[in-house]
Amino acid sequence: MAPPEENVSPTLSPSPERRKAPRRQEDRRLQQRDRELEAARQITEGLFQHLEPDGVIEKALRAALEVVGAESGSILLAVPESQELVFRHSIGASPVQAGTAVPWDKGIAGDVFHSGKPVVICDVQHDERHFSGIDTVTEHVTRDMIALPLKRWEGEPIGVLEVLNKRDGALDENDLALLTIVSAIAASSIERARLYHEAKVAEVVYLLGDIGHDIKNLLMPVICGAGLLEDEVKEVFEGLPEQERRKAEPGYKMCKEVVTMLGVSSRRIQDRVKEISDCVKGMSTEPQFAPCQMASVVKAVFEALTWIADQRGLSLKSEGLDTLPGIVADEGRLFNALYNLINNAIPEVSKGGSVSVFGKEQPSGVGILISVSDTGRGMPAEVRDSLFTARAKSRKAGGTGLGTKIVKDVVDAHSGRISVESEVGRGTTFYIHLPLSPPGAS
Repeated sequence: MAPPEENVSPTLSPSPERRKAPRRQEDRRLQQRDRELEAARQITEGLFQHLEPDGVIEKALRAALEVVGAESGSILLAVPESQELVFRHSIGASPVQAGTAVPWDKGIAGDVFHSGKPVVICDVQHDERHFSGIDTVTEHVTRDMIALPLKRWEGEPIGVLEVLNKRDGALDENDLALLTIVSAIAASSIERARLYHEAKVAEVVYLLGDIGHDIKNLLMPVICGAGLLEDEVKEVFEGLPEQERRKAEPGYKMCKEVVTMLGVSSRRIQDRVKEISDCVKGMSTEPQFAPCQMASVVKAVFEALTWIADQRGLSLKSEGLDTLPGIVADEGRLFNALYNLINNAIPEVSKGGSVSVFGKEQPSGVGILISVSDTGRGMPAEVRDSLFTARAKSRKAGGTGLGTKIVKDVVDAHSGRISVESEVGRGTTFYIHLPLSPPGAS
């Protein structure tokens, strides 16, 4: 009798699709590796062509958008003094204006900055951390986002890289892998550019220290000569007969005013040179806060610049300053700030025009508002928007843009705020808000 047949299942060979699956996964891994290598190549090739921080930041952001095919993005850098993240560069159809600041503990960017961990968000509008105010200002709708910390090598974050709205599909973990490479190289390059820039500035500062010492020495004969000239003119004038003295009196008064202006200006230059010298020695002088009347500061600025304004046929005006309450301020620094604003405005104003300083208490009992307006030619948007930023530019031949930086530093030292309105052909107005007493001032 033959044994019963066993029920043996036939061996099934894998389907063609199942055989292809591992190959497809390997192909995807190779494609992703190729994308990562290309991202590293692009970012290193581009970044190391630049040594200025702004050039590095722009190139890094463009590389980030290109490697993942995103519509827009921004790089925000941390400002520890104000505890803010400041938009340093933004690219897209509706870029965020450079200099826009957000609290560094708010929004998605703030969360990424403090946690030091990247995030991939497929639906930004439903994320409770999303700071919708930026979308409102830029009239932009953020769909998906990747945000990564920009970190020093084995250190704390220096800022955040944000990439928004992938053109084809949504941003995902593969894109995050690419951007992680970009952000690491970008952060290193930004730090390298910053250190290079600081080294250049330090070199210039040391050179300024030598120049400042020479200026101080050269001013001594000017100050002494002005005093001798004043005594000589007075002696000659008082020795004239009565009738001739009356005729010479207007000229004598003008000579006295010129000599006084020369002496005051020379002393102010000496004080300013001392500040530069202190800076060179690493002794950045703290503000010297004391009771101060804004009307007196503006009067001193006008006295220093009246002759220049008269030569150009324009007038210097003030209004509302005498009714302002006294403030606690560093009078010398306020003089420097207003001198720079008014002195910069004078060449922009045509004959018959004016530069005016207005003052009012705002808010009452808390602070004052000073506006400096001119009837000059105004500024194009790119110049206006760069003021008070690291990208500040000057339209003057040989200008450096340092004047507005000096003004911003003075306002910051008083815990104030400054803004500007300007249109080509319609003049310029600077608004300075100052507290009645800066925090910490005795």
